[in-house]
Amino acid sequence: MPANLGGWTGLILLLVVILLFAAPKLPQLARSLGQSMTIFKKEIKNKDGDAPAESTPAAESTAASAPSQPASTADGTDSSAQK
Repeated sequence: MPANLGGWTGLILLLVVILLFAAPKLPQLARSLGQSMTIFKKEIKNKDGDAPAESTPAAESTAASAPSQPASTADGTDSSAQK
């Protein structure tokens, strides 16, 4: 009998199983997908990963008031403390 499952029948069966067992997680999945698409669209607008994003006066005031953090290396050590 499993040999007869294929094409549209298999796809419909897979969709039913996903809806039955993953229904509680679907809203969270859709929200996550929407956030990912928003981030992707913002990155596309920049066109270059190296180009700085357009800054607004609110972003500049937030950046100016934020305390600076020492740079850390990949192993988690503080690079400014190295001699």
